[in-house]
Amino acid sequence: MGKSRAKRFARAPFSPAGTQAGPGGDEPGQADCAAAELLDKLQNPSAEVREFACASISKLLQQKHTIPDFLQRDVVRCLGPMLLDQSLAVRETAAGALRNLSACGGFEVCDDMVTKDIMTPLVALLKECSAGLDANQASPKKCKDTNKNYIEDIANEAVNVLWNVCECNGTAVSIFNKEGCLDAMLQYLKKFSTNVDLAISAANCLQAVTEDNPELLSSFSSSAHQVLESVMLSSDTAMEYILLRTLVAGTGWNIKDTIPSSSLASTVNAMLKIFSESLAIDAGETIIQMKEAETQRLKLAAEAETEENMDDMTDKSILNEDVEMEETPKGKARRKNNVLDLLPSDKLELKQVTALLMAQQTALEIIVNMCSSEDPSDDEWEELSSSDESDLFMENSYDEGSGLLMSPLCLSAEVHAALLNYLVPKKILDKTAFPNSVAVDLCAHSPSWKPLIKKLNVVQCRALTCLHSILLVADVDCLGGSSALQSLSQHLSQLVFSQSVFPKDTEFLEAVTSALRALLQTMASKNISQCITPEQLITLCEAGIQCSNVSVRVNVVSILGIAGSVLAKVEDSAETLKMIGKFLLEVAVKDSSLVVAGEALDALFDVFADGKEAETAAVEIKLLPALKEFQPVFKMRIRKEGKKQYSTDQLCVLDNIKMNLRRFIAYQETLGKK
Repeated sequence: MGKSRAKRFARAPFSPAGTQAGPGGDEPGQADCAAAELLDKLQNPSAEVREFACASISKLLQQKHTIPDFLQRDVVRCLGPMLLDQSLAVRETAAGALRNLSACGGFEVCDDMVTKDIMTPLVALLKECSAGLDANQASPKKCKDTNKNYIEDIANEAVNVLWNVCECNGTAVSIFNKEGCLDAMLQYLKKFSTNVDLAISAANCLQAVTEDNPELLSSFSSSAHQVLESVMLSSDTAMEYILLRTLVAGTGWNIKDTIPSSSLASTVNAMLKIFSESLAIDAGETIIQMKEAETQRLKLAAEAETEENMDDMTDKSILNEDVEMEETPKGKARRKNNVLDLLPSDKLELKQVTALLMAQQTALEIIVNMCSSEDPSDDEWEELSSSDESDLFMENSYDEGSGLLMSPLCLSAEVHAALLNYLVPKKILDKTAFPNSVAVDLCAHSPSWKPLIKKLNVVQCRALTCLHSILLVADVDCLGGSSALQSLSQHLSQLVFSQSVFPKDTEFLEAVTSALRALLQTMASKNISQCITPEQLITLCEAGIQCSNVSVRVNVVSILGIAGSVLAKVEDSAETLKMIGKFLLEVAVKDSSLVVAGEALDALFDVFADGKEAETAAVEIKLLPALKEFQPVFKMRIRKEGKKQYSTDQLCVLDNIKMNLRRFIAYQETLGKK
């Protein structure tokens, strides 16, 4: 049977803080004219005109359909020099425009930005900002009217551009390494106590560039470790700081090879403590509380506004007509000192919840990476099937308790101890439940909060994937023993079958079927009875096999194979085995993916390997003649489709299954001669 493989996560491709494309926008012709006019204004001698042009370009680039017009007119080379403009306001708006371009344009646009040499002015700007932070410590460059710190705000926009392009382009990462951008990121990270937004941007960038980047590891000195440690040890409980600590802990995991062995255990312990604290927070309850707080705050703000307007009217009624007496109304004077006016009026609580959900998603992704092997792949089917572990296919592939249904991965003692110490598996399990319905309803009725529903669903899917990884690497006793696994089986089946309509979301289906597959593998290898009925499994598989996602189809076929191999040992199971066999045969013959077809064959080998019930069922569904007829077709498909559509590792598995198909047919023939 194909082994379940622990999945790894890379950082999300684009800055979550980057502005997303909105609805509407100009017609294509209008956008083209606007692009030409605005790019021309970047050459204007007036800094105000250049700033206006950059800000307008930034707004237009939020709409994906306008991006081709700007790219056609070489927007990257036009905006690049603006990053080093004499005007600080122009620098900030230009960086903001490039941030939107990189966030909304996708991988190809980010590649194009690097090709057009955006890295040269961007790196120069980041270094200048970094140097300016220290030089400007005593008397920061702030606009006296808005109390705005230009250097930090410019740096924040520029770091997000760097993060986005480094996510998408290896050349950008190489330039990051060679130009010593690490020092700048650490400098920005040090500002965490006074500018958490800048620190979060730097932490996001650091986590991205440190993943699978051995060239950068030598740059992490003891002072760099101290900066990361100072952030991880911060105690601020605001959601932004929870996110910041989570991101920095993720960076720490990426550079674990630079940590002295004497302090590795304590460092890993600190990381898991941070993840545990993040996952312990109930996001649904937090949304309910924050939404209520927002409603109350906006109500008080509206009442204060009404009172100020009334004061203005009273003031105006008692003022005489003398010019000297006509000064700024009191209401407006007071508003300058209102702290709430310095912040987005309706985003305070939303920002907190968004930070929490990002922290939880990040924590779960890092835990998945902790549980995965050192040479990961996004394709979970690349591992060799269990059938190839010995040439003595029928003799020892299905020995009871052999453990071949399990693909044990390496989980270090430090990670294992910390996971249990902070009850992380329990907290992960809690996150696999469907989001709080009250919180979802609140978000659904608020346009600005509605995107949180998707984020809640993503956290659930990440938790299911995390559960899958832990099931592959943790000992059964550490998971709570047989009863706990049976309860987990009921929980996962409830996630799939409790809804009135079978779930259609591909991401959820992939995550829940992966978790269920790993659980059934574990239970089968330990001879723990399963709680999901054959009827439920068939329902799951019939629905899952219609999914366009190959991983979902592979998972449901594997699940059926695991369940069938267990049932084959049970008396009076022939009828159920016939149903399973017919289903798997149909998938093997008809599925468009060789990967799925191969998994279905592998599952058939498992189900009909041994036992009287299996022998009876195999004869009644005419398994042997069906496989004999399909064998040349399968060989031909591998020959014709293999090299064009599948990786070397996948072809290795397919060749192995082809060989085992021949062996299995021979085995079935010997049974027929008895």
